[in-house]
Amino acid sequence: MNENKARPSSGLRLIARQAPESPGVYLWKNEKGVVIYVGKAKSLKTRLGSYFSGKRDVKTRHLVSRAASLEWILTDTEFEALLLENTLIKRHVPRYNVNLKDGKTYPSIRITNEEFPRVFRTRRIIDDGSRYFGPYPSAEVIDRYLDLVRRLFPLRRCKTLRARETPCMYYHIGRCSAPCAGKTTKEEYAVQVERVATLLSGDSAALVSSLRAEMDAAAAALQFEKAAALRDSIQAIEAFRGDSSVVDFAYGDRDYVAWASDGTLIDFVVFQTRGGKLVGRDLYRERSFGAEVEAAAEFLAVYYAEDRLPPPEVFVQDDDGLAMTVAYLRSSLGADFRLRTPDERRHEAALAMARYNAGEDLAKRRRESGDLEALEALRSALDLEAVPELIEGFDIAQLAGKHTVASLVSFRNGAPNKKGYRIFKIKSLEGGIDDFGAMREAAARHYTRVANDEAEAPDLVLIDGGRGQVNAAWEILDALGLDTPVVGLAKENEELWPHGAKTPIVLPKDSAALRLVVAIRDEAHRFATGMNQRLRGKDVGFAVLESVAGVGPARAKRLMVEFGSLAAVAEAEPSYIAKRVGCNQDTAVAVRAAAERAGAGSAGRDGA
Repeated sequence: MNENKARPSSGLRLIARQAPESPGVYLWKNEKGVVIYVGKAKSLKTRLGSYFSGKRDVKTRHLVSRAASLEWILTDTEFEALLLENTLIKRHVPRYNVNLKDGKTYPSIRITNEEFPRVFRTRRIIDDGSRYFGPYPSAEVIDRYLDLVRRLFPLRRCKTLRARETPCMYYHIGRCSAPCAGKTTKEEYAVQVERVATLLSGDSAALVSSLRAEMDAAAAALQFEKAAALRDSIQAIEAFRGDSSVVDFAYGDRDYVAWASDGTLIDFVVFQTRGGKLVGRDLYRERSFGAEVEAAAEFLAVYYAEDRLPPPEVFVQDDDGLAMTVAYLRSSLGADFRLRTPDERRHEAALAMARYNAGEDLAKRRRESGDLEALEALRSALDLEAVPELIEGFDIAQLAGKHTVASLVSFRNGAPNKKGYRIFKIKSLEGGIDDFGAMREAAARHYTRVANDEAEAPDLVLIDGGRGQVNAAWEILDALGLDTPVVGLAKENEELWPHGAKTPIVLPKDSAALRLVVAIRDEAHRFATGMNQRLRGKDVGFAVLESVAGVGPARAKRLMVEFGSLAAVAEAEPSYIAKRVGCNQDTAVAVRAAAERAGAGSAGRDGA
């Protein structure tokens, strides 16, 4: 085995050119001589040359920029290089190699150990007699279960149970049995809790059978309303069961290993099945500065060890380039296993679920930690002087000139900065349709504060639209003396229009910069549209309520404040409506009837 150590003072590009056409391991070191990355290669000359040739991606440039010296160790074979690579990674724990950092714990559903238990999502396991179900592979699965539980089983939601004379709104809309107000007994409540436990344990067939027997008994006793409610519950559970993505893991011991990557970030998820049952889920959040296949090979080599041997079968989403890693694990651990890609539906489904979880967590990491690669790519694409750490995005929403609003969203380091979000109700148009005018007003109101040093100036302003919207915003910034770049993102072809440009900038569809600006544009659109819809909904609600005798503008406003929507008014008991807004029973009955009619009319129009 030969070794060559290059002088740190030499140019890294020149050093890479001196590498031989031999297998081996290379080590990047920083200015302190600390190993920051270890890689292997079939040909050191070809592999190291790739770090300096062609159009290098952001993570390659980042790694090279952090390196001060380069070393390599020659081996006789590529497999020998793999053995040495793993030894050196374990010895040096380089910053830019996969180091197996645990990700989040998966959430579970908890039924508390109380006289009147609650049901909710949690990541903390407390040994207090509470019952836990899960863990579940994604928050989406838990949310679907909890939504079904809340619709079908009227359990309390309040964190602290306090005695009340009258129950809250959840009781009146059938979402709580109101133990706080003595509307249910402990025994009746316990029945509902056990039904929830049966559903969460996966035995929905037993729950349906129990509910069907109760429905038949209610019908025989001429309790038709109760029987109808039970029938609806049965149908909801059966629909949920049919819609759920249930994976048949079959019998046997196997692991499903999937990953998702984005720039330097990569997530690995392992589903462990033993005896045909899913017994464990592991999530690891990594940063990798090699190719995806290199990261996958590193992960498998580190994940499996003497205290965690691979099962007889390990399924991966792609086995290209992993043959040597399998050989390494077999020889170093004495493990007799097969690395496979899915060839049956049940294995495809299990691996798809693991990959979905990896992708979901990766998206969350981007939201939490920012997107520095995308920011650097955007800086390069727009030829900005510096990376745009603070980007503000605008969008306009209106319907036939009514309730025109402008949204402002703020992204810092590529992640949403909710504290910087703003909504501007446009006042200058008086019902006219003028997106350019709306943009001018919103920009003037916001950036006047910025110009007066009452708010931080952004590094880039992104407008949902083309040159017209961009010019409208730029005119205001220029008049205020703010030297901030303004760029529009036109929806039709996702083209970038910097102010003053005669032709648009078209980014590749897989560009990190495009991904970021589309995310900002979509968030601004969501924020603006949501506010516009809420304003329109209130407008309709006021008109419906004011049509009821005894309800004027003040009482209509109070109803909307108390209940939030016409749908909530339609679901409330007249006595509760009367108490909340101070009207008589007849008026309350008329109010609810009007809200119900409005809801029916809306449903009819939606279905037409």
